[in-house]
Amino acid sequence: MTKRIIVTGGAGFLGSHLCRVLLNRGDEVICMDNLLSGKHSNIEPLLERDTFEFIQCDITENNDVKFWDPIDEIYNLACPASPIRYQEDPIATMKTSVQGSINMLDMACRKNAKILQASTSEIYGEPLNHPQNEDDWGNVNPIGIRSCYDVGKRAAECLFNDYHREFGIESKIVRIFNTYGPKMDKNDGRVVSNFINQALNNRDITIYGDGSQTRSFCYRDDLIEGMIKVMDEVKGPWWPVNLGNPNEITIKQLADLIIDMTHSKSEIKFEKLPEDDPTRRRPEIQRAYDLGWSPSVDIQEGLQRTINWFSSVGLHS
Repeated sequence: MTKRIIVTGGAGFLGSHLCRVLLNRGDEVICMDNLLSGKHSNIEPLLERDTFEFIQCDITENNDVKFWDPIDEIYNLACPASPIRYQEDPIATMKTSVQGSINMLDMACRKNAKILQASTSEIYGEPLNHPQNEDDWGNVNPIGIRSCYDVGKRAAECLFNDYHREFGIESKIVRIFNTYGPKMDKNDGRVVSNFINQALNNRDITIYGDGSQTRSFCYRDDLIEGMIKVMDEVKGPWWPVNLGNPNEITIKQLADLIIDMTHSKSEIKFEKLPEDDPTRRRPEIQRAYDLGWSPSVDIQEGLQRTINWFSSVGLHS
């Protein structure tokens, strides 16, 4: 059965791929994006499709949605996810998570639509438990330079649950752990794109901290598959679901791997660790397993696809 689906942040790295997957399975998609961090080029190939519509707008503002009936589902991905982007305008970042979520939740109420919030592993902050599971309340600095994103996403989760309790809407939350893949912005400051760009240009690879901090990297396609599975298969209200790859590596190991895979002459240099940057990150994904989802692309395969894409489009120059 064809669905009519809104994807906010649909011109971004993850949002554009979500739009593509939904279109390919036969759905109609309305992409909403203000293009502050998303790119028109990410959705340009989709504009030729009759079942795709792009609306440039800001979800923190009230938008006329009278002509968007019916709406079956809303995926709320709007919000810059890279530290560089969300720290450029922290107030706008917080408004997107809070006022933007309120506006989309109100729309879900009016349209009787299911709605999914793309939350983040950053709501765990500097974790007190390892690996992180969905019952952890987190350890977040509410006044740090990253708090506009971390606290904003926590507030959005609160809103999604309160709208369910008060209005009975079918809301869902996924907590996304570090995701990478083709179409990443080379200048977004995230570690995979940074390292690939530096390695392909034989420049020093910059590690912030001593490199012992860990992350768990999930390939883009796996992440989107998990997000759709939560939307499609979870009935009624649902506790948050971690989506990520539980295979944990250090940042130093990641740098060494990328140098080896790109045959780079890059050297590694170490800089001061940024404020509130988590030292450990790995998801416990039993809830996702119970839904029938697990990541299938390992780090070597995913990095090779990403390196090939960076090379093919010349983004390493």
